Amino acid sequence: MIDKILKVLNESKYQHMEKTDQSEGKPQPKLFKEFFGERIPLPSIETLKLPNIELNEAIKRRQSHRKYSKKPLDTEALSYALWATQGVKKVVEGRATFRTVPSAGARHAFETLILVNHMEDLETGLYAYDAEHHALVFLKPYDQVSDKILAGCLNQRMVIDAAVTFFWFADIERMSYRYGERGYRYLLLDAGHICQNLYLVAEALHAKTCAIGAFDDDVLNQALELNTEQETVLYAAPLGFKPYED
Repeated sequence: MIDKILKVLNESKYQHMEKTDQSEGKPQPKLFKEFFGERIPLPSIETLKLPNIELNEAIKRRQSHRKYSKKPLDTEALSYALWATQGVKKVVEGRATFRTVPSAGARHAFETLILVNHMEDLETGLYAYDAEHHALVFLKPYDQVSDKILAGCLNQRMVIDAAVTFFWFADIERMSYRYGERGYRYLLLDAGHICQNLYLVAEALHAKTCAIGAFDDDVLNQALELNTEQETVLYAAPLGFKPYED
């Protein structure tokens, strides 16, 4: 088993890298994926009354939880969580974006989908986060996707019990354009940066989360209707409230 892991690491070493699309002068992939559907503006991060928690306290309290109540999340909290995990601070047109999380070479190859289970002011269903405009795009009604997503997540009920569940999928070309094979490493690192921010945000919101890496890639990619020639889900995490108080 370890031989397979070492093989991937070995093939992505600098000395084994082939020429990249960037080094050959090919056009750069788009900075954002375009989603089609009803667009719902999120509360502006500039006007939100942001939750406040000391960083040290958030780090100490951070803990994964797998059981959730049906207590709904409000749109202000969701807006903050989306911004904190993939919010855009600056766009250098045609070149790069700068966001609330680090990314290798500012490639920011990830897009966010959310399954809304229990929200105060939002219909249940599957949505995409339009990071460029800080808005949601409605993709699918709940009854068309929830069972498929649950199956793709190996029937871990937290994905449908929590208020919302985040799914982060990578546009592989956006990363490989500059880094080639080594981009595989960077995608995994970037996914970790994103999810860690959600953990800290959860504590600020007096909520909880749990990173999910155990899922059936093929089933979940199909449920999320990803273009598997270029896109794949790499990480997921619910966000919601515990069914009890410590």
